[in-house]
Amino acid sequence: MNLENPSMKEILRTKNLKKTYWTKAGSIEVLKGIDFTAYQGEIVAITGASGVGKSTFLHVIGTLDKPTSGDILFKFQEEINPLKLSADSLAEFRNKHIGFVFQFHYLLPEFNVLENVIMPELIASHYSKTKLTQNVIKERAFEILKKLGLSERAQHRPGELSGGEQQRVAVARALFKNPSLVLADEPTGNLDSRSAHELFELFKKINSEEGITFIIVTHNEAIAQKCTRTLRMIDGVLT
Repeated sequence: MNLENPSMKEILRTKNLKKTYWTKAGSIEVLKGIDFTAYQGEIVAITGASGVGKSTFLHVIGTLDKPTSGDILFKFQEEINPLKLSADSLAEFRNKHIGFVFQFHYLLPEFNVLENVIMPELIASHYSKTKLTQNVIKERAFEILKKLGLSERAQHRPGELSGGEQQRVAVARALFKNPSLVLADEPTGNLDSRSAHELFELFKKINSEEGITFIIVTHNEAIAQKCTRTLRMIDGVLT
């Protein structure tokens, strides 16, 4: 199913995207030919039962995994087919253009909040010849933390934060490189209803102010109904 909105700027398109895993018991076709288009400035929810391929789809379009067949085309400043990039170029592209928020925040417990937020820049410095100064990096991190209501927590370690605060730090980390696209995989799955609502309102604020596109995999129907579009995945196909 190809879902399009010609009035908006296209930033991502997949064509006949398939993903198959091979096991001792045989092959498992998880994604079964997905045609999908994402547009700048929208929030897309992807719902569906567990095990139907939602997270796999997110990992494939996020270039964390490769499809078995099909095409992916990003249209940010220029058209990019990530499947044709070298490993280093792909890592650089992903770090620059795509932010990730997962169900588990994956913060590094030995680092404080500020250090966790700047981790994408530390990774980027490995690939880029143009390196930001420490002052610029810290100013950027504090700016994001302030927007997310976490500036006073900058020197705290993850273990000293609430679950909602930890997830907001993960959001700050995802935003540090000013990505065009944020992929969120069950971001509210470990949060209580109040924290989940606050996190989604934060997504809406960022979306409105920055124009960042969000694609959110969620079981939370209340959140899904508030998104620009809601798609449902059934047995590896988006409807």
